[in-house]
Amino acid sequence: MLLAIAAIIAGLVLLVWSADRFIEGAAATAKHLGMPSLLIGMVIIGFGTSAPELAVSAMAALDGNPGLALGNAYGSNITNIAVIVGVTAVIAPIAVHSQVIRKELPLLLVLTAIAGYQLIDGNLTRLDGWVLLGVFAVVMGWSIYQGIQGKGDSLIGETDSELAAHPMPLKIAVMWLVVGLVLLLVSSRMLVWGAVFIAQSLGVSDLIIGLTIVAIGTSLPELASALAAVKKNEHDLILGNIVGSGIFNTLAVVGLAATIEPLAVDMEVLYRDWTLMTALTVGLLVMSFGLTGKSRTIGRPDGLLLLIVYVCYTSYLVSTVIR
Repeated sequence: MLLAIAAIIAGLVLLVWSADRFIEGAAATAKHLGMPSLLIGMVIIGFGTSAPELAVSAMAALDGNPGLALGNAYGSNITNIAVIVGVTAVIAPIAVHSQVIRKELPLLLVLTAIAGYQLIDGNLTRLDGWVLLGVFAVVMGWSIYQGIQGKGDSLIGETDSELAAHPMPLKIAVMWLVVGLVLLLVSSRMLVWGAVFIAQSLGVSDLIIGLTIVAIGTSLPELASALAAVKKNEHDLILGNIVGSGIFNTLAVVGLAATIEPLAVDMEVLYRDWTLMTALTVGLLVMSFGLTGKSRTIGRPDGLLLLIVYVCYTSYLVSTVIR
């Protein structure tokens, strides 16, 4: 048991560190190869910030642990909104300005509804997975097109200034790209093994482990980005990263896991976890734009409410384990 706990802790730390190295290496390599900054921000860095969720869910699916794969994806979305937005709003109220967020939040809600529809029959088939990946490709393609046309900004990534702030020689960039990718796979394998071992030892479903410990751990990059954005007073970047991560988790992470191994889904995922994820998305939309559609500030009371919801949800999950 101690070895499994150590594997989870070490896996989480290494996962976050390797994801950061992978992002820097991939972005710098793409820059050296002449890839436009917009595409680096939206595709390379956007992929990298959600790489922990993607790696863990893919590894869990390969190992035949669908509950962990799905729990990680949905749990990360719940954690991102309830904890990251909640903590950030308590520290410093978030002023909502971006028109892109006004478009992307309703889009996330629609995509969440599609995901919920796929859960109704209790299975996520490979076809369901390919549908999610296809929708993700369309969303990414449209976002890139909008960015090229100058009609939008990147929600699934960083800015040109972030790239310019970290110049890196090509050889070093390629080294970190390879090292980061390898360590992502190694750390996700450690994390999945430790989580599954503990779940089996305690008689807890891997879904619960995925929704809590693993989800919190893989959301650490988003938390770090949010706290950094608070210091820079870049409020829209906070919500942009959360919404972008939500889109990525709902479509790409779940889609990839389902294409690797079809997932049998317990109905409690639909009635409990998906419902809360949807409610939090609606709540974030209301907190951002009110009932009249006018931009507002997500204040400390909103942040506290989100944190209370998360504490209640996690407490309920724990209570189902210790009964």
